[in-house]
Amino acid sequence: MKKLILVRHAKSDWPEDTSDFDRPLADEGLRDALKMSKFLKNSQINVDYLVSSPALRALDTCKIFNQTYRLNYITQEKLYNPSENNFLSVIYDLKDDVDSVAFFSHNNGISNFANSISDEIFHFPTCGVAGFEIECDSWSQFDSAMKKFSFFYEPKKIK
Repeated sequence: MKKLILVRHAKSDWPEDTSDFDRPLADEGLRDALKMSKFLKNSQINVDYLVSSPALRALDTCKIFNQTYRLNYITQEKLYNPSENNFLSVIYDLKDDVDSVAFFSHNNGISNFANSISDEIFHFPTCGVAGFEIECDSWSQFDSAMKKFSFFYEPKKIK
């Protein structure tokens, strides 16, 4: 059994003369990312590996989660402005010793991908997190594997 956790980047700012790629987290985003990462860890949601879009707001969200989980993380260009196929490509590149992975990405791609693998209807708010159990032993089996929705959390609805 594998676990896939999808995290939309936390609330970002858009300072003047800043490209979309270089948008930083807003103060609210910094607080929400820390709150969400601690909530997940305290809820015994295990993560083995983190993969982030290289865009600043997603990468900074990932780094805050990494302060809580203390894991290795990588960036993956395919998670910036992603299509459903981009997510699949990143999944198929995972090593099979990774049992639980968290992807840090952006809307609309992350919501569309979550909806493509679940009967739930998702629209991720900033720093929204969804978890899925994937009934497979190898990430290469992802497409044909049974996928079970596990949880969906929003920062405004947790303490």
